[in-house]
Amino acid sequence: MTDRLTYRARMAPVTYAGTRSALTRGETTCREVVSSFLDVVTERNSHLNAFTHVDAAGALRRAEELDRRRAAGEVLPPLAGLVLAVKDVICVRGRKVTCASRMLSNFTSVIDATAVRRLVEAGAIILGKTNCDEFAMGSSSESSYFGPVRHPRCDGYVPGGSSGGSAVAVAAGMCHAALGTDTGGSIRQPAAFCGVVGLKPTYGRVSRFGLVAHASSLDCIGPMAHTVEDARAVLAAMAGTDPRDATSADVPVRAQRSSPVKDLTIGLPAQYFGKGLDSAVRSRIEEVTEQLRTQGASMRAVDLPHTGYGVATYYILATAEASSNLGRYDGVRYGYRPDRRGSTGLEAMYVAARSQGFGEEVRRRIMLGTFVLSSGYYDAYYGKAQRVRSLIRRDFDRAFLDVDVLVTPAAPVAGFRMGSLVRDPLQMYLADLYTVTANLAGIPGLVVPIGTHPDGLPIGMQLLGRPFEEMRLLDVGKVAMEAARR
Repeated sequence: MTDRLTYRARMAPVTYAGTRSALTRGETTCREVVSSFLDVVTERNSHLNAFTHVDAAGALRRAEELDRRRAAGEVLPPLAGLVLAVKDVICVRGRKVTCASRMLSNFTSVIDATAVRRLVEAGAIILGKTNCDEFAMGSSSESSYFGPVRHPRCDGYVPGGSSGGSAVAVAAGMCHAALGTDTGGSIRQPAAFCGVVGLKPTYGRVSRFGLVAHASSLDCIGPMAHTVEDARAVLAAMAGTDPRDATSADVPVRAQRSSPVKDLTIGLPAQYFGKGLDSAVRSRIEEVTEQLRTQGASMRAVDLPHTGYGVATYYILATAEASSNLGRYDGVRYGYRPDRRGSTGLEAMYVAARSQGFGEEVRRRIMLGTFVLSSGYYDAYYGKAQRVRSLIRRDFDRAFLDVDVLVTPAAPVAGFRMGSLVRDPLQMYLADLYTVTANLAGIPGLVVPIGTHPDGLPIGMQLLGRPFEEMRLLDVGKVAMEAARR
C-alpha cells in the first residue's frame, strides 16, 4: 500500500463551498482554481488513469470567461468556478464520448447531455472525461479499453466500478465534483471504496438525455463529491423534468431540514447484515448508527424478504436491456468499423465489428441478455425477473411505511485487489449485492464515508430513502459523516 500519511498530507479535500467563499472574497480566481486542479491531474493521472481525456485549454478558457464576467461586475451563476469531471458515458458537445470502449474510441458527441448543459449554465467548468468500466458494465473499473483505474489511496486495490474514474478524480483532488452513472451501484460502490460522497438519485430525478444507455429502466446520473453540501449543489442544478426524456419527473427539490436526525426512524434490514459482511465494516456502521441514536433517532429492524433475489433479477433485466441498447453498434452507422480485407458479406462485418470493438465483459452481457429475451426463455427468465422486481419494490414500499431511512453497508467488503475477480464474473457480480435493489425499486441511495478499515481502505455507509427524498438522505448523511469523525 501507499503511505497513507503522505496521501492525507498531500490530498486534503478541496471543496467547492470553500472555493466559492475564496472567490467571493477575491482571494483567488477561476483560472487559478482550474490551474491548481490541472497540476494535480498532471502529477497523478498517469498512474491513477482516472481520466480518458482532459480538456485543459477548454477549461482554462471557460475559467477566464467567468473571471472576465466577475471583473465586469456581473453576478455569477450559483456554481461559478465548480470544476467538474464527467464520466465518459455522458455526452459533452464537441468532446469524445468513448464509453471506455474501442467501439467508440474516436466518436465525438454533437450534443450536451441535459445534466451537463444545466451544470454549465449554472457556472460549472468541465475539466475532462473520466475512465470507467466499458459501457459502464463492471464493478471494478478494470474493463476499460484504456486500461484499469487505480485506487487513489491503496495501490493494488480496485477503486470500484463502473464510475471508478469519477470517484478517483474526486478522491485524488483532481476536481471539486464528478458525474457518475448508477445502474446497479456504479456511483455508490466506488464512492464507498474511495472514501467520497456518492448519490444515486431517484429514477427520473435527473434527465437521461445524452447518457449512452446501458439499461434504460435502471440508469441514473448522479454526483460524487467530497462533501454532502457539494453533492447537494450539483444535484439541485441538474435535477428536473426534461421534454427530451419522457421518464424525467417534475418533482421539486425540497430544502434541507434544520434538525435532520431528531425524531427520525432508521430501519436496519437484516438481509444486509448477514453472512459475508466484513466484520470491520459491520462494526463501523453500528458505531455510527449508535451516534445517530444518541442524537434523537430511533432504530427499527426491517424485513426486506426478496433482497436475496436482487442480484439475479438485476443481471437478467440489465443484460436484456443492454443487449437491445447495444444492438445499434454494428460497424455500419457509427462506431468501430473493422478492416474488411479478406472477408465478404454483411454478417461477417457485424461479427468482426462486435468481436473486435467490444471487450469480454460487454460481449458476455450481450450474449446473456440475448439469451433471456429469446423465444422459449423470455417468460422463464425476463418475465419472471420483472415480477420479482415488483416484489422488491413492494418490500421497500412497506418498509417506508414504518421508517424514514434505511441504513445498510454499501458493499460486503471495503475493497478487493486488482485482478482478483476478473476471471470470476459471478463473484464480481456479488459485489453489487447491497446496491442493485435500489435501482430495481427506483429509490434514491446515498453513500458517505464513515471511517477507515484496518487494512487502510475507506468504509462507506449506504442510506436508502423514499422516492424523491434525496435531500433527506443528504441531511442525514451529513450528520453521519460528522458523527463518524468523533
